Amino acid sequence: MQITTPRLTLIPSELPMARAELCDRPSFAWLLGAHVPENWPPESTADALPWFAERLEADAANFGWLAWYAVRNGQASEGRTLVGSIGFKGRPNVEGTVEVGYSVLPQFHRQGYAGEMLGGIVGWAFRCPDVVRVVADTMPTNTPSVRVLLRHGFRQVGPGSEEGSLLFEKVRANHAV
Repeated sequence: MQITTPRLTLIPSELPMARAELCDRPSFAWLLGAHVPENWPPESTADALPWFAERLEADAANFGWLAWYAVRNGQASEGRTLVGSIGFKGRPNVEGTVEVGYSVLPQFHRQGYAGEMLGGIVGWAFRCPDVVRVVADTMPTNTPSVRVLLRHGFRQVGPGSEEGSLLFEKVRANHAV
């Protein structure tokens, strides 16, 4: 299972990838089939890596509902390169809500990758009948993230889970929350 966008391939993390990402960069790159930049993982996701691996190990049904890797579909001269990650904090809850988070390495900022990743994964989530709402939590000072969310049809619906953060949502078409 993969998601293909115009410039990216989104690859869901499997347990061998999650384990290799933690401690074996060459194996991780080989499993992804892509170059892994030296500054991987993004600072904002590094602490979550063990949690993702634990969740995958605990229950195979978590596959697809955790981390996804965003690999740039490189030209022959560039090759495939890992540019960021996106994912959910778990399977849909009983109300049909999933929370998405994403991060792009600094050298790939301001190139539209975050929006491309978000559009791809939200489309995938809404094809799952159990998902009716996708939410995202971000700080108001993270202007690029707020812009990406708004550009992709999310709307601010209140305070987020962290002090000072904002909660954004996107509801599947033809569904009222």
